[in-house]
Amino acid sequence: MKLLERTIAEIYEEIPEVSMFLGDYGLDPLERGIPLGHWLESLPEEMYEDIGIDREGLVENLEEYLRQIDMMQLGKLPPVHSITVLGGHDKSGKPEEVRLTLTRGSVTSIVGPTGSGKSRLLADIEWMAQNDTPTGRKILVNGEAPDTQLRFSLEYKLVAQLSQNMNFVMDTTVAEFVAMHAESRMVDNIDEVVREVVTQANMLAGEPFEGTTPVTSLSGGQSRALMIADTAFLSSSPVVLIDEIENAGIDRKKALSLLVRKEKIVLMATHDPILALMAERRLVIRNGGILKVIATTPKEKENLEKLEALDNRLLALRTRLRSGELIEDAG
Repeated sequence: MKLLERTIAEIYEEIPEVSMFLGDYGLDPLERGIPLGHWLESLPEEMYEDIGIDREGLVENLEEYLRQIDMMQLGKLPPVHSITVLGGHDKSGKPEEVRLTLTRGSVTSIVGPTGSGKSRLLADIEWMAQNDTPTGRKILVNGEAPDTQLRFSLEYKLVAQLSQNMNFVMDTTVAEFVAMHAESRMVDNIDEVVREVVTQANMLAGEPFEGTTPVTSLSGGQSRALMIADTAFLSSSPVVLIDEIENAGIDRKKALSLLVRKEKIVLMATHDPILALMAERRLVIRNGGILKVIATTPKEKENLEKLEALDNRLLALRTRLRSGELIEDAG
């Protein structure tokens, strides 16, 4: 029997993900003994206008969503081992002489002034550009042009972005928030994963928090730490972009180490020389294009150790300051 001909109650019992899908659009059928198609047809046009999609589009999205779930359960989503960026051109049309391959477990920093084109680069990667974006870049997945179905999938995204400002508005606890994400990923050992995510997040955060802590009461640093741990353990996206992690109020080195251990392809937009030198390479962005790719040199690694020593001294001073001590001795 076709999906739209079955009752909502039958569908919810057999495929509970449909309830989550409709909930994302703010839809919650009160009468569940009627066919799904009949209920969708009964919704007023104003309702579809409010959610920004018509009935046909909603049904198409639902079918694609269920197809992606089937693919995930059957293990058919292709594992991503590498992403290759084939250069296009900058805003003035100057060619990018770049063929850059990023592999799992690697860390690459992105440096350049505000507005230079860092976000455009990530957008090209996220949408698997095929010479059809303003930069003319082409993205290969595992060395090949991605399949069209993969590229335009509603659920499968290459890039998970962690922005500077992360504000929660959900009325839920940390543990409930992580559990919902785990359920959406069809994780079996949800309780164990929740505990691990909270534990790892506390290793990154300056101030500890509990699983029972409301997400709305988390500080900026705690929110960022939670999302980095959540991304490492639960996100299916192989590429992770962290924007200016130096302003996050978390342990930067531990955050990168966690993502690398989970074999993420990490890209950092940063102005921090310590973070830039922690990466294996850095992309210099200017005028909308990749100006150059610089591999971190052995001499730079030596300087990194000196910079980290200075940073640790500043961290110790900040800790003393927060504890109410006098800073009369800066040694």
